[in-house]
This record gives sequence, structure tokens and C-alpha cells, in this order.
Amino acid sequence: MDKNKRMTIWLPVIIAASIALGIFIGNYYWLSNQGRKRHFLSGNKIDAILDIIEEQYVDTVNMSELIEGAVPKIFSELDPHSVYISAEDASAVSEDLEGSFSGIGVSFNMQTDTILVTGVVPGGPSEKAGLKLFDRIVTINDSVYAGMKMNPDNVKKVLRGAKNSTVKLGIKRNDNPELFYVEVTRGDVPVNTVDVSYVVSEGIGYIKVSKFGRTTYNEFITAIAKLKQQNCQSFIIDLRGNTGGYMDAAINMVNEFMPEGRLIVYAEGKAFPRFDSYANGTGTCKENPVVILTDEISASASEIVSGAIQDNDRGLIIGRRTYGKGLVQSPIKLNDGSEIRLTVARYYTPSGRCIQKQYKLGEAEDYDQDIYNRYMHGEFDSADSIKLDASLQYQTVGGRTVYGGGGIMPDIFIPRDTSGITSYFSNIINSGVLYLYALDYSDKNKEKFSSFKDYKELWAYLKQQPLVSNFTNYAVTQGIRKRPNLIAISYKLIEIQLQAYIIRNFFEDDGFYPVFLSDDITIKKAVEVLKSGKAYPIALDTEKSL
Repeated sequence: MDKNKRMTIWLPVIIAASIALGIFIGNYYWLSNQGRKRHFLSGNKIDAILDIIEEQYVDTVNMSELIEGAVPKIFSELDPHSVYISAEDASAVSEDLEGSFSGIGVSFNMQTDTILVTGVVPGGPSEKAGLKLFDRIVTINDSVYAGMKMNPDNVKKVLRGAKNSTVKLGIKRNDNPELFYVEVTRGDVPVNTVDVSYVVSEGIGYIKVSKFGRTTYNEFITAIAKLKQQNCQSFIIDLRGNTGGYMDAAINMVNEFMPEGRLIVYAEGKAFPRFDSYANGTGTCKENPVVILTDEISASASEIVSGAIQDNDRGLIIGRRTYGKGLVQSPIKLNDGSEIRLTVARYYTPSGRCIQKQYKLGEAEDYDQDIYNRYMHGEFDSADSIKLDASLQYQTVGGRTVYGGGGIMPDIFIPRDTSGITSYFSNIINSGVLYLYALDYSDKNKEKFSSFKDYKELWAYLKQQPLVSNFTNYAVTQGIRKRPNLIAISYKLIEIQLQAYIIRNFFEDDGFYPVFLSDDITIKKAVEVLKSGKAYPIALDTEKSL
């Protein structure tokens, strides 16, 4: 059979096979694309978009990084308090509330590019290894950490680490030019949430609570017991600057002051069944007068305490209007170690108030601007500048009118204290020069100051020294010229702060706060109220009606 005849016979077969193969391939890709479309169209849009990007985008994309960048943007469209926390930041964010972290147990300051030890935790890892106050850490694990611009947060990360791991430190002490080396075994370092407790006036105890963490209630009970042993029967609880924390800690604190059966707080949300918390009657201070101090930073758990005390007419709130955060977040850990804190409920004070200030979804910037707007509106200086919503009136157990929305208005308003505040004072504070001088002065006199038996003895000594004069000369060397008239106005304020920061270097917060707050007008008002027996709202109302 010749070649042409064979081609004639096989050509239709080849053409048919080609057509069949084409149909098969076409169908295969059509079905494949249909499957992919069904895949992309099934589930939620975010998963579909990520799948499309991963499979079809022109370049290779790090999907993990893409997701890490996208998730915070999703949360930014929710309320201002729902947040995403990366795995890298999750442990650091939580440790302030958990009661401890793993580290070497020192506080430090960056002084002239040197890590200066400004505190050693008693019984902590560094004390056991022999570190002392005002030691200078020059090397960490044989890497030099001196003479260079360093970020304190980076130093903190290097000094912290897994429990029972070791870190090698090169230490310079006093004027000895030679370094000596110590190995510190990292361990649990406590994070206190009750900063200080002391007798502020005869029979009156003062307690400063900086946040509501895992150990706050136990710390608080310890403080109450100590003050009662010192014959204190009335208490001032300072929640100024306290941004909140765990709800349970706030509830337990309030319980100490409430008779059995009183409502402390309740919360509810779409998928969060109503939860009511009542006093169980086991409190140790049910008969003790109490005053709560607040300001515009007092938020969340601080407002639970303030609202419960106010609505139950159990004591007085003194200070300024609180922040206004009435949302409850639930921490939810994800598989990669990251965490979301999702708003799941609103909480309400006993009278039924939700004190959450207004917000719009996805507009956190405007929400965060509220404090500044309140300041500019004069709300920190005058109660008359605060406009309360008449449509949100509620009644305390004693029939007093209180208001919901935008925080808790104190029973006694105390404006911010601007006496002594000048541009010179602001300059020395904002530049850190005052704090650096206190460190330098403490370092040069550490042997003498360490010999004083308590902060009162050192304070008496410092009162006899020309601290302000010496400091203003030092400030000139740091580029801050003398302003005699402004210095005269700020003299007392500068003096007290210098004394307080110097004392802190040797007696920590137990010495710092009694000095730093010695002229605090809000505490003075609280003491006056307690001494006059007018710490209960009924006494306050009687006074107003006279």
C-alpha cells in the first residue's frame, strides 16, 4: 500500500482522536476550573480571597505575613477594645496581669548609654547572684551593651527569658575599672498590682492599686490586714491611672466592703447569658468607711469598683470623671500562640447603668481623641464643663440620681492641680532631666543614703539640702537654662519630686509614694471627708441641704 493510500485511511482516525483528546482536555480544564470556582465561592470570602492569592498571584507571597497584616485591620472595624495580639507580643501583654514573669529581677535606667541598676528585687535571681543597687551592666552574654544608643525594650527582652535559663552579665561597680562577671539564673519575678499601702493620717489607710491582675485581690487583702494592724479603720483606695484588668479581681475587692446580697455588677451580651455578681457577706471591711479616688484614666475594672460603691451608697467617689469603658473582653488563644481579645458583653453597675462612652464601629481614632477633647473642653478643671445625659438617669439604693454613659461622675469633683506647673517644670519633666539628676545624686551618695533606717530619716536629711539649687545648676549643663521666676513658682513641686525620686532609689515605692503624694489635693480632701465622718453619701446630701 503506498504512502498516500495509508494517509487516506488513517487521517480520519487521527482527526477523530485529536478532536476527542481536545474535548477531553477541554472538559478536564473546564471541570477543574468549575471545581476551583466552587471552591473559591464556598465558605467565606476571606478564605476564598486568600486561596486565590496563594494559587494565582503573579509572585510568591508569604501568606503568614499577609494574614498577620490583615487580621488587625479586621479588628479595627469592630469596637475600640476588641484587639488582635500577635504571638510575639501575647506573653508580654499578659504578664503585667498574670502576677509574674521570668527574668533576672532588676529594674534599670539607661543613663548616659549605660544600663544602671536602679532596683534589685529582694530574694530575686539578681540579688542571689550578688548584684547591687547602682551596678552598671556593661555586657550581656559577652556582647557589649554600653556606649551605644539602646532601646530599653530591647534590653528588657535580652534580660528576660525562659525560667531556669542563665544569662552572663559583665558588671562595673563603683570606680573599679575592671569588670567582674556573674551568671544569673532567671526565675519568677513578681509583678505587684498594689503599689503601696501606708497610714496617710491617724486611723486612715491609703492603698494604691495600679491595675487589676491575677494577684490583686490577695495583695489587697494583705494591705488591708497590715493597715488594720496599724489601727486604720477608714480606707482610701486610689484607682487614679488604673486602666482596669480582670473583672473577678474588681468584684472580689468590692465584696470586702459590701453586706450580703448587694448587687456588685452584672453583664450580658448576644452570646453571653446575663451574669449577676452579688456580695456574699464574707467581706472584712463591711463597717469601715471607704473613699475611692478616680480620674479620667480610671477605666473598666476601676469603674466596676467605683460604680458598685456609688450605686450602693457605700462610700464616696472623689476626683474626676472616669474613662467610660463598659465593655467586657474575652481572651481567646489561637493555635500559633497569638490571641484575640473580643468584646463579648457589656457590664452594668447595680443601678442598671452602662457607663460605656459612645463609639462608632471602625472609628477608634475618634474614640481615642475623646480624652483630649475632654481636656480641651475644660472638664479636668471644672465640673460645670461636664455635660451629663439627662436621658440616662438612674437611682442609687438610697435614691440619689446618677448618670450612665461616658464614665462615672465623682460625688466630689476635684480639678487637676496646676499649682506650680510652669513651662520650666514641664521642660525638666518631659526631658527626663529631673529623674536623671535624682539618679546621679543617689549614685554619688549611695553609701550614706543606704545607711538610713527608713525613708522618713532620709527625707528629713534631704529637706536640709539645697536640692533645687543644685538641680537647676545641673539642668543648665543639660541645656535647660535657668528661669528664676518660673523656678520660684515651681520650687515646692520640684523639691518634692526630687526628694521622692531619690528616696525611691533606696526605699522603693514604700518610700516614694508617701513623699510624692504628700501634697496631693485629692488625698487631702479624702482625709478631710473621712475625719469629719462624711464618707457616706447620706452625710454628703445632708451637708448640701443645710
